Amino acid sequence: MQETTTIRPIAEAYYEVWCQLWRQYLAFYETSLGDEIYRTSFSRMMSGNPGEFQGLLAEVQGKPVGLAHYLFHRSMWSVENTCYLMDLFVDPNTRGTGIGRALINAVHSKAAENGITTTYWMTQEFNYKGRMLYDQVAEKTPFLVYEKH
Repeated sequence: MQETTTIRPIAEAYYEVWCQLWRQYLAFYETSLGDEIYRTSFSRMMSGNPGEFQGLLAEVQGKPVGLAHYLFHRSMWSVENTCYLMDLFVDPNTRGTGIGRALINAVHSKAAENGITTTYWMTQEFNYKGRMLYDQVAEKTPFLVYEKH
C-alpha cells in the first residue's frame, strides 16, 4: 500500500466523489443506476441507522481512489453478526498498490470493532484481477449465488 493512503468513513461532504467512484464501479459490471438510487443509497448510508450500509473511502494524497460498502447483519448459523462487503472498487490507475487490500482489511477491522469475526463478499467469475487479491486475503467458499426476480 502506498504510504500516503488514507481510509476514512464516507461522509456527507463526499457525495459527489462517492458518485463518481460508484459510477466507475458499476461501469466495470456493465450496469448503471438512476439518480434516485444514488441519492437514496447515499442517504441510507449516511443515516447511521442500525442495519444500514456503511461506507469507506480510500484516498491517495487527498485524491479519492476507492470505496467499500459493507453491512453488518444477523446470521442463522452463529450468535454473532456477520459482515457483508457488498461493493469494493479501486480506480484502475491505482490497482496493484495495496488499496483494495487496505479497504478489505479496514472493513474487516470495523467488523471486529463490533464483535464480528467473519467478513464475506461475492464477485463475478470474470473479475480475475480482483479474485487474485481475494485468493490472497480470504478463503473461497463453494457456494453459488441464485437470484429470483
